[in-house]
Amino acid sequence: MPNIDTFMRATIDEARAGLAEGGIPIGSVLVHDGRIIGRGHNRRVQQGSAILHGEMDALENAGRQPASVYASSTLYTTLSPCAMCTGAILLYGIPRVVIGENRTFMGEEALLRERGVEVEVLQDPECIELMRSFIAANPELWNEDIGKEQH
Repeated sequence: MPNIDTFMRATIDEARAGLAEGGIPIGSVLVHDGRIIGRGHNRRVQQGSAILHGEMDALENAGRQPASVYASSTLYTTLSPCAMCTGAILLYGIPRVVIGENRTFMGEEALLRERGVEVEVLQDPECIELMRSFIAANPELWNEDIGKEQH
């Protein structure tokens, strides 16, 4: 059965795909029963979207699922989930989230934990470097969205 590294590798691949498309390098995959059922990356720039963060794209690409599937799935993401993505995780009852890193952005991890979601933060060096390099090169694009939440 694939392990956490396999799924985090897939999220990083998604993040890199987004970067190659001229977007923000954040990737995500939704895993159920040991296989990826949805994958995505931040497509705000590419699609001119206000909501297509990596997690939202992965959920969208997984399609409609029964509540029982969400209730036994894990969402992997390269960056700590923002308030919007946290809301989707809670709405669909996803019980576990594995985060690549939260050093460049701290999302709503406390809320997830408070609501009973298991949260694991890896502090993956590749995830950290992807975001640090992107933010340094594109501060205006980063600050247009969730980056503005950092004080």
